[in-house]
Amino acid sequence: MRQVLFRNFLWKAGSLVAAVILWLFLVAEPELVQSHTSPVFLKNLPRQFEVASDVPDSVHLELQGGAGKLSSSRMNETAVIIDLSDVREPGERTFTIAPGIVNLSPGVRLLRAVPSQLRVRFDRVSSKEVAVQVRTTGVAPDEIVRQEVVPPRLKILGPDKNVQQIEAAQTDPIDLSQVNGQAHYSVHAYVPDPQVRFETSPAVTVRVWVERNRR
Repeated sequence: MRQVLFRNFLWKAGSLVAAVILWLFLVAEPELVQSHTSPVFLKNLPRQFEVASDVPDSVHLELQGGAGKLSSSRMNETAVIIDLSDVREPGERTFTIAPGIVNLSPGVRLLRAVPSQLRVRFDRVSSKEVAVQVRTTGVAPDEIVRQEVVPPRLKILGPDKNVQQIEAAQTDPIDLSQVNGQAHYSVHAYVPDPQVRFETSPAVTVRVWVERNRR
C-alpha cells in the first residue's frame, strides 16, 4: 500500500499543488461588468418571406462574469441569434434580447441589452419586370433622334410592398455633350429602394442617335 501511495510522489504532489492554486485563482477571480458590442444574426427565415425593414448589425450588451471569462478571445464568440422559423405571415414582430437568444460563454451573465428589443417587419417575396429608363445629360431632349436599351426591361424582386412601388429602373447618367450621331454605352440600372434587388445583372447597353441643332 505504501508503495502505491508514494509511487510518483513528486508528480502527485505537484498536481495537487497546481489544483489548489487553480482553485484559489478561480475563487478569488473578481466579478466584472463589461460592455460589449455583439453582432446580430437572423436564421431560419422561411423562403417565402423576406425581411422588409432595417435590422441593426449589432447591439450593446452589458455582461457580468469573472475577469478570465470576459477576455477578448471569449467575447468574440458572443452574438445575438434570432430564430425566425416561426414566422408565418407578413407583418411586424418584436424580439426581446434575453439570455435565451444570446450566445454567451459559460459563467457570463447578461445584465441588459441596448436596445433591449428589435422590431422586424416581414413581407412575402415578390417579383416583377420594370422598364429601364435612360438618363442623359449634355443634350436637349429634342436632339435625341432615337434610343434603344438592351434589355429594355429587368426583373426585380424583394418584399412585396416595396416591389409594387417601383415603376421603373433608371440607368446611370450618360453624358452626350460630345456626341453628334450614333453612340453606345454600357451602364448599370438602379432602383432606389435598398430592400429591392435585381434578379440578374443590372448591366444594360444603351444606343443613342443624336442630331444637333434640330429645327
